[in-house]
Amino acid sequence: MITLYDCVTAPSPRRARILLAEKGVAHDTVQVDLRNGEHLGAAYLAVNPQCTVPALRTDEGLVLIDNAAITAWLEACFPQPPLLGSTPQEKAEIASWNWRMEFDGLLAVAEALRNSSPAMANRALPGPVDYAQIPELAQRGLARTQQFFSMLDERLAGRDFIATHHFSIADITAMVTVDFARVLKLQPGAQHPHLLRWRAAMARRPSMLL
Repeated sequence: MITLYDCVTAPSPRRARILLAEKGVAHDTVQVDLRNGEHLGAAYLAVNPQCTVPALRTDEGLVLIDNAAITAWLEACFPQPPLLGSTPQEKAEIASWNWRMEFDGLLAVAEALRNSSPAMANRALPGPVDYAQIPELAQRGLARTQQFFSMLDERLAGRDFIATHHFSIADITAMVTVDFARVLKLQPGAQHPHLLRWRAAMARRPSMLL
């Protein structure tokens, strides 16, 4: 049985949960308590030396320790529905837009949170090594997140999906990022009508409730 190492409060494993649901892949789930540092303990270190979630153990015992690997493996093993594109052009467009959702959005929110939250003192970056917070990066992350909302709103004018004319991994990453930004008390507003319309449509997908 496929096993997902998860944490219901974290954005990165939510991406994997949505992907698994969209693919209709049955799996077991093991919750990892990030708040109490379970991901830094010896037991989870033996699963994932990077001390991050999600991780996915396949039927063959292979352990995939990041969303990029999990996505690539699931798309190869369970090609329907295709969430990375079907044609060379779609694959390129989706890869490009998903990268933008990660770099301009998800990393911006994480930058703001990890460099400002007292609970993450000395944990400004995920992984086994401690890094000190840099307050200036928190302010930059806030500004980048607000710009991310504006960019998404512009992109979604007259469109139902972010990358192509079909739902894709880029929509998953974007949705998780927009919801994650609430930890910064940031969310799209009336000035983002296209983004609000898209988010309402995404929220009606059963996978997004996970």
